[in-house]
Amino acid sequence: MGFASIIDVLGSIAIGGFLMLTLFRMNSASAENTYHYTGELTVQESMVSIVKLLEYDFRKIGYCEDPTKLTPSKAITYADTSDITFLYDVDFDGDVDVVRYYLGPASDLTETPNPDDRMLYRSVNGNSVAANLGVTRFYITYYGYVVGTPLDVPITAAPTGILSMQIDIRVENTAAFGDEYRYAYWRQVRLSSRNLYNR
Repeated sequence: MGFASIIDVLGSIAIGGFLMLTLFRMNSASAENTYHYTGELTVQESMVSIVKLLEYDFRKIGYCEDPTKLTPSKAITYADTSDITFLYDVDFDGDVDVVRYYLGPASDLTETPNPDDRMLYRSVNGNSVAANLGVTRFYITYYGYVVGTPLDVPITAAPTGILSMQIDIRVENTAAFGDEYRYAYWRQVRLSSRNLYNR
């Protein structure tokens, strides 16, 4: 075997190694992009699920199939920044139901890598259902008769004087690629139930 053959073999090994290294880097970048796009899709789907349920329930505050059973001005019984309890006829059967939304503590959710995600609870007549959809913020600001001035919380006595509210929700991935969590943010400005005006 001549000197030229050895140079050819070494050159082939070097070029092959360079091509393999390039392929590995492309594979890693492709996996990272796939994870990010999938994470963004999951976050968006989680946000849509939460918002649909919240908007539906919050717009029904104070509604009852039998209007003699519920006074709309007393439909919100407790209000805090991440905890609200209100009344409405969930099943449209003429019976008043107690609905509560609240954000659980960090200790309720320790099995996910994201240190900021919390369980969002929805309770109907004391039966709670928890959803871990990556919620990291659930914050409600309440407004009354004075335009632009938020009410002080917590509000514990009905009637509360709440006419509208601003809801802020942030959803993040429950796991990240590296240190980067994908997120979506939603704000409903001045959401109000038309039943609260029926006094």
